[in-house]
Amino acid sequence: MTTAEQEQRPLFGLRPGDRALVIAPHPDDETIGPGGTIARLAAEGVEVHVLCVTVRAARMWGSTSEPTVRYAEFDKACAALGVARSTIAWVDETGELDISTRQRALVDLIERHEEVSLATVRPQALLIPSSGGFHQDHQAVHRAAFAAARVQPEGLKPTPRLVLGYRGVEDRWSAENESWWVHVDTGRFWPAKEEALRAYGTQMRAQGPRSIEQIHMIDAAAGSSLNFACAETFVPYRMAYGQS
Repeated sequence: MTTAEQEQRPLFGLRPGDRALVIAPHPDDETIGPGGTIARLAAEGVEVHVLCVTVRAARMWGSTSEPTVRYAEFDKACAALGVARSTIAWVDETGELDISTRQRALVDLIERHEEVSLATVRPQALLIPSSGGFHQDHQAVHRAAFAAARVQPEGLKPTPRLVLGYRGVEDRWSAENESWWVHVDTGRFWPAKEEALRAYGTQMRAQGPRSIEQIHMIDAAAGSSLNFACAETFVPYRMAYGQS
């Protein structure tokens, strides 16, 4: 099969007009983790929607987090990736919100948020943080999204047939991790991911795991064994094929 023929095959069996929902703990997680895959899906006619759980006003290592600035960065990044609709659900003005103590509210948010959720998007594909993340917010959002994605009778609640876990660059410091079995060729979409990363001026760093150079190196390394210029990898929690 030629490269051109491979590129014409729909990613994950999704077709133009299908919908994907991405759950991001914070603005920038949707770009650092699955940004190239989002850009590819959007380019192939899939409607991609992003639900970002929270942004907080707080001091950070190397910068500060100001919600108004983070909103603008998020909007710019989502536009670069071709996202159809995006929203940030919870704004923490004091920096004291601990979402790990709000598990039931998190599940309800992912299931029923009035702008972007399982109920409003009714996605065929759901991308969530993997369980191997070490950030407490990522762990909480993973558990909530995993619970929200449980299989329900047809017509009761949307059940995505595809559920994949993505990871962030800072999840890689330990040897303890999940197996990554799904690889997406994102080589042609690195420019879109890079543009989205550059939108996050307060979150990127000149060096280290949050530098654009190192994120590109990670994506290039993921693709190298498959003869891809870049790739993103996912944990397959559910990949179901049947009647559409």
